[in-house]
Amino acid sequence: DPNEKSLFINLCRWKRVPAPKSPTDPIPLSAGPLEEVSDKAELYSIIDIAYNPTVLQREENQAEMDHLIRLTFKYIEEHYNISLSHSYHIATFTLKGSLKRMKESLRGGPAPLFNKNIRNELTVDQMKHHLREEDHSNATLLLNKDVTQSKVHLIEEIASMELPEEAIIPAYELTIAKDANRKPLKIELKVELPKVSSVSECELSISRDDVIVEVPEKYKLQLDLPELVNEEATTATFNKGKGVLLITMPIL
Repeated sequence: DPNEKSLFINLCRWKRVPAPKSPTDPIPLSAGPLEEVSDKAELYSIIDIAYNPTVLQREENQAEMDHLIRLTFKYIEEHYNISLSHSYHIATFTLKGSLKRMKESLRGGPAPLFNKNIRNELTVDQMKHHLREEDHSNATLLLNKDVTQSKVHLIEEIASMELPEEAIIPAYELTIAKDANRKPLKIELKVELPKVSSVSECELSISRDDVIVEVPEKYKLQLDLPELVNEEATTATFNKGKGVLLITMPIL
């Protein structure tokens, strides 16, 4: 078909995407926009899809990962009203495009689509049953007629990660502490929160390469870190008198 072109799907882990509460709940995801890219060599489309790390642990089991990939195909088809071939291969490179582009895509993704009638959701266990029943030679995710007519969803899309209008970016200072040999040891981030009276008002989220400090309806600071850090060993203290939050992040 002359209208066919390649679609690259960046499947990534993101701790800020919640895990399914149980096998009876749909799988949450965060999706960026479907983008068309034209370069000298080819014309292709690209989309970024983020799942909770526990969901992508399935890649250790090829059958489980195949189920998730085909489920992702169905989400893209329904959300963007396009038809996909369900023949795919895992690319040798780990990311299509730049990491910066992918982060911007996911943080400013499309409007949220919440599935309110959870009782009508197809569960993870039911999904596996349907997929096992299908003929892999056809490699489709078409559900049987009674399921399709009830508009059952396998996945729910979470809200985008955009900053709320009410929040402002607080003043901050980021420094890298080094040892005698100039080797980076830790990152220290001081955030000024003058309108905060208690640490209980602060919400802190840290990954290996970024940090988010949020005080709902007051402040929100989101930074990409210059070095990869050990989020498990990170500490944070709040000076109530000065209204300053100090975050210490050991560098990996």
